[in-house]
Amino acid sequence: MSALETAKEAWGNPPDWIIALAKECDRSSQNQVARRLDRSAPVISGVLRNSYRGSMETVEDIVRGTLLKETIACPVLGEIEKQHCRKWRGRSRKFANTNSQSVTMYRACNRCEHNVTEDPE
Repeated sequence: MSALETAKEAWGNPPDWIIALAKECDRSSQNQVARRLDRSAPVISGVLRNSYRGSMETVEDIVRGTLLKETIACPVLGEIEKQHCRKWRGRSRKFANTNSQSVTMYRACNRCEHNVTEDPE
């Protein structure tokens, strides 16, 4: 059974991001997609089967940024890919005075409307 068939069976009428995830798994493999999304293969399997107990919103955001190439309007950097926003949001949880951009992004991300509480990366 293909990943797309699995997703359709589990979800009924899967959202666009699940279809994109399933098609990418069918094109390559679940393991390769998991590595690309910085997640484990069991997470990808659980999402496709609609049985993942973690944050589906987090996985959706990663899929939309990585596979669907969606962007977001960053108040500091301008139009950036969602996964870059996610990385900056993750870094903003802990202050690091490593360079001026890190300080700027720490301040901006902590006030940004896109920075919502979510699972750590």
